[in-house]
Amino acid sequence: MNILIVAEVSQGKVKRASLEVLTRAREISAGGEIAVALAGAYSADAEKTLARFGAGKVFYTDHDQVSRQNPEAVFELAKMCAAECKAGLILLGASFLGKEVAARLSAQLGAPLANDCIEIKTAGNGVVVQRPMYAGKVIATVQLGGAQNIVSIRPNSCVAKESPAEAQAKKISLDSVSLKTSVESLEIAPLKRPELTEADIVVSGGRGMKGPENYNVIEALADKLGAAVGASRAAVDAGWRPHSDQVGQTGKVVSPKLYIACGISGAVQHFAGMGSSKCIVAINKDAEAPVFKKCDYGIVGDLFQIVPLLTQELSNSRD
Repeated sequence: MNILIVAEVSQGKVKRASLEVLTRAREISAGGEIAVALAGAYSADAEKTLARFGAGKVFYTDHDQVSRQNPEAVFELAKMCAAECKAGLILLGASFLGKEVAARLSAQLGAPLANDCIEIKTAGNGVVVQRPMYAGKVIATVQLGGAQNIVSIRPNSCVAKESPAEAQAKKISLDSVSLKTSVESLEIAPLKRPELTEADIVVSGGRGMKGPENYNVIEALADKLGAAVGASRAAVDAGWRPHSDQVGQTGKVVSPKLYIACGISGAVQHFAGMGSSKCIVAINKDAEAPVFKKCDYGIVGDLFQIVPLLTQELSNSRD
């Protein structure tokens, strides 16, 4: 089975989630060709990185709309590349861009699509995937048996592993493509901390933070841990944090090794966004909060006392 991966590139670097997808492709390719379409501006560093992780072919274009990650343009590139390498399977990261491009490909190619998967295996001429459903309450096993199949993989659902290959780069022209939309500019905000969906550790705050001025308490802990900072919908709706920080059913889905929920009650919508975390630690003064029924470790108490103590303990252990 030939496999095409749509890999996201930001500031010349391949996103870790895309390298995880490439690792998944190697596990199931069974000797088929593994090709990559660059969703972003081409860079020699990105090409070398993809080769280091097992890409046999790297497709790229100098079209400005792909460089600006216009989903319509990325879709056109992916469609051309899939035809070029005769891909029986197209894999993407389950990001906002990845899921939009996947949906476009599914509609245009008439191919079955499974989004936000955590496992994938081959089955005959198709694939079998596992994906969370009903806010993470169940894991569905789904078989896709189309001539082409499309799957998006949840970030942090596997570990990216190197497997060097000789990658062949090929430029694709999109000059003949007529686009209905145009991205005029792409501004990448500077990040002081890891990107939320790719972070190994996430520290999140909810309604119990009492106000935006108190987030410095969990930010200090996050900085000691090298973690990203998240928020519940209640905190975002209150205007305490930007929507880009929201974890949950209507926000971002994260799967870190460690998720620390501070002042978050644990509504089912929040668990839809972080329930696949490897280890969940909850800090809440309400002993009856639903979060304690699903966490691995729970601390009943005032987060404004407990979190600073954790931060101080980390400081002491590193001195």
